[in-house]
Amino acid sequence: MPTRTTLHTAASHAAPLGAPSLTALFRGFVSIGMSSFGGGLTAWVRREVVQRRGWMDDQQFLSGYALSQLVPGATNVNLAVFIGTQLRGVPGALACFAGLTAPPLVLALILGAAYFGMRGMPGGVSLSIALSGMGAVAIGLNLGTGIRLARHGVRGIIPALITATVALSIGVAGIPLLKVLAVMIPVSLVAAILTRPTGNQARGINPPGINPRNEYR
Repeated sequence: MPTRTTLHTAASHAAPLGAPSLTALFRGFVSIGMSSFGGGLTAWVRREVVQRRGWMDDQQFLSGYALSQLVPGATNVNLAVFIGTQLRGVPGALACFAGLTAPPLVLALILGAAYFGMRGMPGGVSLSIALSGMGAVAIGLNLGTGIRLARHGVRGIIPALITATVALSIGVAGIPLLKVLAVMIPVSLVAAILTRPTGNQARGINPPGINPRNEYR
């Protein structure tokens, strides 16, 4: 007869209610890694995780994407690890990491060998032009993802100003990323604290004596 300790250990390794299986996570990120031709991987991750699978909403995805950019390493690999950890813990992180990186790595090694083998051959120039032209596709995908996330995650004048300041500082003024983050992260945190709703507002409770039906009559 299983003891209480055995049952507790088994329960601790079981998937949370409604969480995807490790196989589903691995297959989902294999699909992402094999579909994101031309870059723009973040757009494909959001499409699979938020739109198709419904494993996260846009707010959760945006939080994970922001955190993935703040820590060292490749942003999309960090994002895959974050998603896997949120959904299934350490095993989920490993499944997402393996699904995202293993198949594209094998293909990259094969195609890289073929590319360098074609250098100097007549078809090599056409291949180089085709690959360089796909950079525009990657830029468009990233812009589209940024606009979609901004519609759900940037609400109010202050967050919009912070978003615009960061984008212009890095993209137009050419200020180093670390310097921009060192200034704007504290500003963003202070703004979030100062503009957060009060306890009653957060719970949707009106102050005493105010009737929302006749407040503006």
